[in-house]
Amino acid sequence: MGSKLYEIGRYVNVDAALRYVGERRHEDGGYCFVSVLNDTNVNDTYYAIKIYKLLGIEFPEPEKTIGFLSNAIQPQTAVVAIAMALEGLALLGAKDLAREKSEIVFTKYNPLEGKFAVGLGGSEEFGTATPLEATYWVTKAFGAINLKFNPDEREAIRAFVMRFRRGSGYGVKHPTTTMTYQALFTLHTLGYRPPKSPHFRNCELCPMGGFTEVPYSLPPYLEPTFYATRGLELQNETPACPRRHIWFIRQLQNPNGGFRRSLELGISNFQNTYRALVVVDFMRKFL
Repeated sequence: MGSKLYEIGRYVNVDAALRYVGERRHEDGGYCFVSVLNDTNVNDTYYAIKIYKLLGIEFPEPEKTIGFLSNAIQPQTAVVAIAMALEGLALLGAKDLAREKSEIVFTKYNPLEGKFAVGLGGSEEFGTATPLEATYWVTKAFGAINLKFNPDEREAIRAFVMRFRRGSGYGVKHPTTTMTYQALFTLHTLGYRPPKSPHFRNCELCPMGGFTEVPYSLPPYLEPTFYATRGLELQNETPACPRRHIWFIRQLQNPNGGFRRSLELGISNFQNTYRALVVVDFMRKFL
């Protein structure tokens, strides 16, 4: 058993979260967060892999899931889902297969042609893609499979990202936690070193716990808490009230073992469950 299983399990019910995920595995190697539906998809499958890897747990029947992800990479598949599938393949040890499949990305995402996959659908966040979302996911996937953009592509991506610079953060009309992290992650991954952004600290709610999408607002939600956590980690910064952030996450675990996005009622899904565990894993280091 992985050490993370024990460490994170001191704060939330990890066994219940693993049961929640495991009960939603299907015969084709894919996952669906609604157990009664045989509608397996890349998003849920990707987050199942990430949860197992985070906890250091052996992934069940990886060869089936490798086949599922490989078959999911099709011309009609949205670029975010393709990127998730490529990273998922790499995490399961099929990096060579992922590299073979990677050329399809450039039919949808081509920086030198000014094609950044905006408007192609397949967003991870509530059906509405942010301009930086596809860039973030493609950059992340290429890093996972050890593919590098050439210098012209890197510069085109950098210039595209910088179009969304808003003061000390990144966004469309104003800086948001999600877009600020996606921008900074992309720039760092490409080898650039942007200045630290105070945005994440400005969105930290102490002593309440959690983070918000924009500064000085309420209430906290899981997705900005996750992205702010990643942002603090990227910038080697310390959270102001880690214990309260863990308290916030604890309130989000549903009876089925999965996590929802807010303190109000909500359904569990794999994305929320992974994000919740990541936040706890980061915050526990500062207790």
